[in-house]
Amino acid sequence: MEYTSAEMMTVTAARALENGTTCFVGIGLPSEAANLARLTHAPDVVLIYESGTLQTKPEILPLSIGDGELCESALTTVAVPEMFRYWLQGGKVDVGFLGTAQIDRFANLNTTLIGDYKAPKVRLPGGGGAPEIATNAGEVFITLKHSKRAFVKDVDFVTTLGFGRDGKGRDNVPNIGKGPTRVITDLCVMKPDPETKELVVVSLHPGVSREDVIDATGWDIRFAEQLESTPEPSEKELTILRELKDRTERAHAGE
Repeated sequence: MEYTSAEMMTVTAARALENGTTCFVGIGLPSEAANLARLTHAPDVVLIYESGTLQTKPEILPLSIGDGELCESALTTVAVPEMFRYWLQGGKVDVGFLGTAQIDRFANLNTTLIGDYKAPKVRLPGGGGAPEIATNAGEVFITLKHSKRAFVKDVDFVTTLGFGRDGKGRDNVPNIGKGPTRVITDLCVMKPDPETKELVVVSLHPGVSREDVIDATGWDIRFAEQLESTPEPSEKELTILRELKDRTERAHAGE
């Protein structure tokens, strides 16, 4: 069954979530992957959104954290301060699943601005809950499309801490999660080097070469010695993903 690079990315990201995991979900690609996981191999995954919805099971993908679909399909909804103070800061979230505009070699994320802080070229939406999620969740998964615009040597602004400008931003800091443990793109999967914390390609998607990744990355990207090939999506995963996106498109079109 044929598939696109975007579908490859979503399926790979979904597979990263284990059944029973409690996951704090970002809007966009993370939400798409998390809900695909829930509809396939991880029916007991607990999805939490920033608006306070717990164990939500949306039939369609939400447009934002304020989408009524999240509240209507949730087990319960709590106040945002309780969400952050009790659930997130209380250590009850296993995985934070985030997207971003820019990511650098030490997995720092930028969703604030492009260019100089005092005179930016582009203003972005900001951090939202991502900085707190990246700090307090047990670990962080990141998913985004691979390009030199997104994968830069140094982000223009550190909105959300990965491992700091030098890879040591989490060293000797108490009560902080592992940070980013994998980055999933439409070309490959990356993980931080255990020592330096610099992102290293550990798996290439089918049909993707090392040169493809090098050309789409804004620094001298490294590859693992034992480089793997990412498993292809199954027919079941693709069918469920396409049905989910089709339902979403029809619902948002008012059909």
